[in-house]
Amino acid sequence: MDRQPSLLFRALDSDVVASFVRSKLTIAAAVVTVAFLLLAIFAGVVSPQNPFDPAELDLFNSRLPPIWADLGTAPYLLGTDEQGRDLFSAIAYGLRISLAVGFLGVLLAAGIGITLGLLAGYLGGIVDTVVMRVADVQLTFPAILIALLVDGVAKSVLGGQLDEGTILVVLVLAIGLSFWVQYARTVRGSVMVEKNKDYIAAAKLIGLPAPVIMARHVLPNVMGPVLVIATINLALAVITEATLSFLGSGMPETMPSLGTLIRIGNNYLFSGEWWIVAFPGIALAMLVLAINLLGDWLRDALNPKLR
Repeated sequence: MDRQPSLLFRALDSDVVASFVRSKLTIAAAVVTVAFLLLAIFAGVVSPQNPFDPAELDLFNSRLPPIWADLGTAPYLLGTDEQGRDLFSAIAYGLRISLAVGFLGVLLAAGIGITLGLLAGYLGGIVDTVVMRVADVQLTFPAILIALLVDGVAKSVLGGQLDEGTILVVLVLAIGLSFWVQYARTVRGSVMVEKNKDYIAAAKLIGLPAPVIMARHVLPNVMGPVLVIATINLALAVITEATLSFLGSGMPETMPSLGTLIRIGNNYLFSGEWWIVAFPGIALAMLVLAINLLGDWLRDALNPKLR
């Protein structure tokens, strides 16, 4: 009796994996992305200090250059900032915050957009009209402006002095409410195609309720474009968080993200301490570029017309 190939074997033998292996640029982007993820996850292990702990900071070590430059000293591989924080440690911990805000913001945006897109596409009528008109209005404003508006309103409602945890939640909310439109429009279009197919008619015929049909039968068939949007939006979410922090509306200096580190370093750029802004900026650029390259590959790999 022939044995059926395992799920892992079928996944490794798929066209998506084959296209990934053929692209050296995509492999390099994946390696960089995974390296940054591991650095963020194990920041407490690989970092010589905890940059969020004032007891570990020494102002006498402030603005030291990288270790290979004159006056550079161990263990400050990339130098220090104005508070004596080791920049490598600050980047590792900042990556953790930036990626956490990015992932949670994308999950929130996807949850809102997919839900509204399913309802609009499957139910149609007044639900479709209301959701799409709201989406059209939001598309007239840049995402960063929506994020700034949500951030400002939330902080005015909750009070000006917020702790780090509350600020992180506000950032996730701002990013989530800024990017849901793409998911909603994409899912709506796919659902309007899928709901007219025979398997949906069969599900209705056996008496399945609409929520079950949408969740069990329609949603799995529209997830391909959603994965592509989510990958690309992760890079946009990280950039949005960095922009908000750079403008002073994001994470505070006591718990800096990459955007906050760039804002801090920008104050010392013209005084010769270039490393304070250069290394967080390079880390942010490499992370966003790697995620965008993965998104471009995933879009092409999931497009049947390009196979």
